Amino acid sequence: MTIDNMNDPTFNQLLGINTAGKISGYFGSGMPGHPNKGYTVVSPYMQGNFKRENYPGSKQTQVTAINNKNDTAGFWVDATGVNRGFIRWNSVFTSYTAPGIGSGTVTQILGLNDSGKAVGFYTAGTGMNFGFLLNQANGKFTTITPPGATNITASAINNNGDITGFYTQGTKTIGFLKKGNSYSAFHFPKQMITMPFGIDDNDDIVGQYMDRKGATHGFLLVSPLHNATWTSIDDPNGIGATTINGLNDAMEMVGFYTDTAGNTHGMLITP
Repeated sequence: MTIDNMNDPTFNQLLGINTAGKISGYFGSGMPGHPNKGYTVVSPYMQGNFKRENYPGSKQTQVTAINNKNDTAGFWVDATGVNRGFIRWNSVFTSYTAPGIGSGTVTQILGLNDSGKAVGFYTAGTGMNFGFLLNQANGKFTTITPPGATNITASAINNNGDITGFYTQGTKTIGFLKKGNSYSAFHFPKQMITMPFGIDDNDDIVGQYMDRKGATHGFLLVSPLHNATWTSIDDPNGIGATTINGLNDAMEMVGFYTDTAGNTHGMLITP
């Protein structure tokens, strides 16, 4: 199902979905005249079901995550182009900048669970990305560091505290799952680039992989640690240009695809 906010029918991305089917995302490509503008949307996903959500005073906002209590998270951009993370908890916005950012200009929150644990990444002055876990209750940041990894992004966290994301190792981009203090690495079979973006409470994972021809496809990874099962997924209107970004415990998935005219559309997949 294609779901677009018609304030900009040329560019929508759906990024998170909770168990009630409420979705977070944004419209606008970020190009001049098309700033990112955040929103949430509820069933039946018509234009009247969209609600604007933008960090106060921001020039651009992306709402990347939503939990089962309807708290949201994401990042906002100021007039100078600096990215800062935010969490909207109990309807109150709080902005976050990672303490290790140095001269860097990017802190982005990408995942949020029901207990207020959030994950994301910051870009240091060197241009390298570092994954983090953030506790909303006390504002404490903890670095996420898979062994042997560089350029790390922590992209999603479930209600058990399990974290997924991706990192660079040589010429490959590899996914990871962190359970407790243990890390497990994985990649879509025979492909060089695998980027997980969402995880449910059963540790099922969704994301995007790039094939050897440069096309991008969504994926669903079921039971990653025991008898892992991979499924490649493309929206029929965006074959080779599909990303899955979030899923809930009912296996409903959200993401986006690019059509043959170059427009990006939000997408909901129901099992």
